[in-house]
Amino acid sequence: MVKRQGRRLGDVRVRVERVRPEAYQIDTERRMRRQPPPPALVLVVGFAVMILAGTVVLTLPVSSAGGDWTRPIDALFTATSAVCVTGLVVVDTATYWSPFGQVVILVLIQAGGFGFMTGSTLLLFLLVGRRTGLRDRILAQESTGVRDLGSVTTVIKRVALFTIILEGIGVIALTIAFLARYEDAAKAAWHGLFHAISAFNNAGFDLMGDFRSLTGFANDPFVLVPIGLLIIFGGLGFAIVGDAFAKRRWSRFALETKLVLLTTAVLLVAGTAAIAAFEWTNPATLGLMPEAQRILNAGFEATTLRTAGFSALPTAELAVASLFVVMALMFIGGASGSTAGGIKVNTFSILLVAIISTARGEPSAQGFGRRIPHILIYRALSVALLSIAIAFSVALLLELTTPGATFVEVLFESISAFGTVGASTGITRELPDLARLVVIVAMFMGRLGPLTLVLAMTARARPVRSRPAVETMRIG
Repeated sequence: MVKRQGRRLGDVRVRVERVRPEAYQIDTERRMRRQPPPPALVLVVGFAVMILAGTVVLTLPVSSAGGDWTRPIDALFTATSAVCVTGLVVVDTATYWSPFGQVVILVLIQAGGFGFMTGSTLLLFLLVGRRTGLRDRILAQESTGVRDLGSVTTVIKRVALFTIILEGIGVIALTIAFLARYEDAAKAAWHGLFHAISAFNNAGFDLMGDFRSLTGFANDPFVLVPIGLLIIFGGLGFAIVGDAFAKRRWSRFALETKLVLLTTAVLLVAGTAAIAAFEWTNPATLGLMPEAQRILNAGFEATTLRTAGFSALPTAELAVASLFVVMALMFIGGASGSTAGGIKVNTFSILLVAIISTARGEPSAQGFGRRIPHILIYRALSVALLSIAIAFSVALLLELTTPGATFVEVLFESISAFGTVGASTGITRELPDLARLVVIVAMFMGRLGPLTLVLAMTARARPVRSRPAVETMRIG
């Protein structure tokens, strides 16, 4: 037996401290934060709130020239047309609304044209002094059409500056032009301000009275030219104009800028030539004008009836062939991220490039030495086809709810509403209430439909993990 200093190993006692049980508290699982609503929903709700607020204000007696309550359906129609920068009206803007009501309409036009989220982000950045979050920047990016996410806040400020400068120049030019017609300087200044903002935002609202639009200025280039230029710049948008101004050389322009500028120029020239050809001998439109004035008015009609809705010629007197040309221009509209409507020139140019590339036998859509991703072609095709379906559905509903209107008038009205153009053959103010609701929905869908559709398709995009087997089909 092993001993150590007279002790056996087993004689050593070791005391072990008794460990007291400890209580542990486990927190309940926190609920996951709700995901923020998608940008498309925010844009839709934002525009809806602006329309609702405008409707309430326009319904009040202070908004009407006669001091009476305005029917809610008429106020809703006007507010929707203003926020969606369309220009279709059921009551005359100059005679029915009071100066206060006209100011409300002008504010709605400016807010709708600049974009709800763009304005909100700008106010947050400039007035509150807080930094915008990623979600706000994404929303502003989609609203302005900016490709560089990191510079959205800077670009929004530049968009505001771009808008103020162009509208300011327009106000000065139009005020001077109206001074030659009006003896009242205050009236000339107010008309210059109203029509400059309406033209830049491609809204088409006017203060000439009796639903005449600009027919009284058909012989005045000092009014038509500034309004036409404002419409063009507003229909191009800051992204295109900014890229062209910054780079100043065609070879350095982005592919999008090249396609939009080229397609816009082709549409303007082709539209001018077509309207001039069809209306040259029409005594109700161009037939009795001098040749130079005919060309000026044909060019103005091709410019304004594509996106804005002003008219120096009586639209109801245009030949049927001219109306079909105008409907095609209205359906295409202006550039993405601009104040214009339609399916957008960008969408049309992408599809046109795809058609040309297919005809040439090229494996992908190519333009100016650059390849367009297939996903953009799919999205452009989806926007175009769904827009055609919506426009024809609106036409069908108007045909069913508007007795006495011809097929051309109904189709023209539906495309004008969906394209947020505002041109009309004269049936707008005669629409029944149910038909007015159809047009209201068409204007709202036309303003937000293409954008929200692209946003929804972009949000649902997923990386490709596998590809199904290929199987061919017959075409044609």
